[in-house]
Amino acid sequence: MSGGWNTIESDAGVFTYLLENLGVKGVQFEELLTLSPDDLAPLQPVYGIIFLFRYPSEGLPPRPKESYDEDAAESLFFARQTIQNACGTQALLSVVMNKNDEVDIGDRLGEFREFAMALPPEFRGEALSNSELIREVHNSFAKSSPFVDETQRGDEGGEDAFHFVAYSSIGGKLYELDG
Repeated sequence: MSGGWNTIESDAGVFTYLLENLGVKGVQFEELLTLSPDDLAPLQPVYGIIFLFRYPSEGLPPRPKESYDEDAAESLFFARQTIQNACGTQALLSVVMNKNDEVDIGDRLGEFREFAMALPPEFRGEALSNSELIREVHNSFAKSSPFVDETQRGDEGGEDAFHFVAYSSIGGKLYELDG
């Protein structure tokens, strides 16, 4: 059995080094305070944007069926999240794994992508959560909380929950990639 996935910081430097440690080359994350075209221009190319938002304790309302593109799910890299605390890394991978023709994702992620793309999105999420390489790199950037991982944690009630969501232009369409 693999270990748990710990919470990672929402930090551009952490995201950059996490992908570097997975073998991705030439990608740098920047913290954005605005989405103004003038402010984005010096950052080109922009492969995607990752938002962190507070997740309502009662959960999100169900999305309309038409908001899920079944055909795109087969051709895009999208891994449905199946494990707690992996959403930050899943958001990062949702962007770079769909830019593999523009970004050097490295041999290890390239092999993982090739393997996972043969699976439906829900099984891609399982493959991702069971990837020892991705989990170990993810956990190496975890918030400091000695001796506790998500598999040992109970319902702590008082902590706010947060969630990462990626947005990326793929094939001329803007996609929300919310694992």
